[in-house]
Amino acid sequence: MDSGVRKYLSAIGQRGGRKSRRVLDAETAKDMVRVREARRAYRRFHASCFWSFDPDYVVTLSDVPWVAAELRKHGGRAAWEAAIRLCR
Repeated sequence: MDSGVRKYLSAIGQRGGRKSRRVLDAETAKDMVRVREARRAYRRFHASCFWSFDPDYVVTLSDVPWVAAELRKHGGRAAWEAAIRLCR
């Protein structure tokens, strides 16, 4: 491989490696997990708990308490357990 190409690829790799590394504080990481779990629960229990809402709705952090409340109100045992995991 040509040394110029090698230097170019090395520079790109270093820049990409620096950009992709991020440091999250514990609270932000927990919020990201809560949103991911709420989105998963929304999709899983859409037919039983969220049937009147848009199936393509994207749940955000501010929607997590609402998702938990709807799971408790309209869901069965599995939905109730998913709501408990969201409220930790």
